[in-house]
Amino acid sequence: MNPQSNSPTPPATTADTSSGGSVVLAWLVVGLPLAWGVSQTFIKALALFK
Repeated sequence: MNPQSNSPTPPATTADTSSGGSVVLAWLVVGLPLAWGVSQTFIKALALFK
């Protein structure tokens, strides 16, 4: 058995190194064009039913 297996090691995650601002910015970069595309698709789909 490994004697070092009893020592706790912190999990290596990238969430610890990213700031909240960069996460918000990343969501805006993805979310705004996505929301625009969905709204344009909805508007054009409504025109089919007129």
